[in-house]
Amino acid sequence: MAHEDDARRAVPNTPGTQTDGVTRRRPLREQHVEETVRVAVPVRTAYNQWTQFKTFPRFSSVVHGVEQLRPTVIAWTIGYGLLRHRFAVEIVEQDPDAYLAWRGLEQNPSHQGEVEFRPTESGGTAITVRMLLEPRGAARILTLSSGTARLTARLTARLVRGELMGFKRFIEGLGQESGAWRGTVRNGRVQHEHPEPPRSRVARWPVG
Repeated sequence: MAHEDDARRAVPNTPGTQTDGVTRRRPLREQHVEETVRVAVPVRTAYNQWTQFKTFPRFSSVVHGVEQLRPTVIAWTIGYGLLRHRFAVEIVEQDPDAYLAWRGLEQNPSHQGEVEFRPTESGGTAITVRMLLEPRGAARILTLSSGTARLTARLTARLVRGELMGFKRFIEGLGQESGAWRGTVRNGRVQHEHPEPPRSRVARWPVG
C-alpha cells in the first residue's frame, strides 16, 4: 500500500495500474505520444543499457550531453545544429527490467514520460515510450486554439520513434550492455535494500 500512495503522490489525480501486485504510477492522460520498438536482446540487457544515460549522445540525434545532478535528477542537453536547450528531469519511479517514469522539472512546457520493457516471444524486448507535454500560460492558450497540439504530438512521436530506432541499432550492435544501474526508485527516492537503523540524538549511537 505504501507503493500505491507514493505513486499517486508523484502526480496528483493520476490513476495507477496494478501488475503482479505492484501499483505503478501512470502519469499519462488521454493525449500522449506512444511509440514501441522491438530489439533483439533480452529484457535485462536492454534495460541495463537504457540506465546508462550518459551513452545516449552516442546514438541520439538530439541529445548532446547528460549530467547526473543527484541520484534521481538528470540534466539533459538537447538541440539541433547550433541550438541547445538544457533541462532537468526527475526519475520518480523505477523497477529493474520493467519500468521507469520521469517528470520534467521545468514549468513551461511541463512534460512527463515513462518507458516499459516487456519480453517478446522471440526472446527480445519490446520497449514502449510514452510522453505527455503540457504547455502552460500563453503557450497553452495557443495550443488549445489552433490545433498546435496535434502538430506537436506528431513531431514528438517522430522524434521518439527516431530515438528508439537509434537505441535499437546501438544495443543490437553492442550485443551486451556497457553498464547497469539496478536500483529501485519510489516517489523520487532511491530505495535501499538494507536501510540504516534509526539513530538516537547521541552521535554514532544507534537506537535499538
